[in-house]
Amino acid sequence: MESPDARYASSTEAPPNQSSPRDSPTREGTEKNTHIRFLVSNAEAGSVIGKGGTTISEFQSQTGARIQLSRNHEFFPGTSDRIIMVSGTFDEILRAVDLILSKLLNEFCVEDGEDVDPKSKLRLIVPNSSCGGIIGKGGANIKSFIEDSRAGIKISPLDNNFIGLNDRLVTLTGTLDEQMRAVELIMLKLAEDPHYAQSFSAPFPYAAAAYNAMNYGANGAGVKFQNNKEDRSTSVTIGVADEHIGVVVGRGGKNLMEISQVSGARIKISDRGDFMSGTSDRKVTITGSQRAIRVAEAMISQKVASASDR
Repeated sequence: MESPDARYASSTEAPPNQSSPRDSPTREGTEKNTHIRFLVSNAEAGSVIGKGGTTISEFQSQTGARIQLSRNHEFFPGTSDRIIMVSGTFDEILRAVDLILSKLLNEFCVEDGEDVDPKSKLRLIVPNSSCGGIIGKGGANIKSFIEDSRAGIKISPLDNNFIGLNDRLVTLTGTLDEQMRAVELIMLKLAEDPHYAQSFSAPFPYAAAAYNAMNYGANGAGVKFQNNKEDRSTSVTIGVADEHIGVVVGRGGKNLMEISQVSGARIKISDRGDFMSGTSDRKVTITGSQRAIRVAEAMISQKVASASDR
């Protein structure tokens, strides 16, 4: 059955008196820091980072925005695409997204012909709780955004195969100007949603969803993996800076217990003063299947990243 949101999918028709895609409506409260996340392929992520991180550093310097990417094996559930999160003020984010999309368009999009603006797809990640505001009553908002931006806009249904996933993909199709106008309109709407600001997190908060998806079928029934190397128990030791061990453990061991329960891995932290050779990093030994270790590593990295940000 077609998703209720699918009927609001792309129409690239626009009224004759369409304003320029980059004209901005009156904005209120857009000086506060916010964020936006979208998907890129692994190759596109490499292009955004640049050799030795030169491109991403340059983009951050030019715009004032912060640009973060999930690691090369950390994908949005159900895809093989990485996540980019751009944070900063409204204008900083728009400038950074414009730079990123322009670069990707030049490097990865083939033009249909001379003097024709190439069209591409941009997939934004939006919390399910914020999608209602984008759609609007009877689809009024999304129709207005389509008419104003000339971009195609389609909101995916929530994927129930991934337990713990509360985000949906908002796909924008069109030229760069059309996509940027749609991004601007959507961000203005998200700025009105107090819950959206609370959804700010590390670029990759999907460890639990990814783990649950690997271990449970769509109906929630457990799946047994037999004779699979992935499920043989093994151990990996990683280093975590001594000052960040507290956030990994959590008050009364709460965080450590959560990581262990979600991932299915056993986690042991070395005693104080017992460091990885040649460093001041404490040893964190993770034992379990390869998939359990990957999930535990991702969750530990997320805890450390959030502590570093603060």
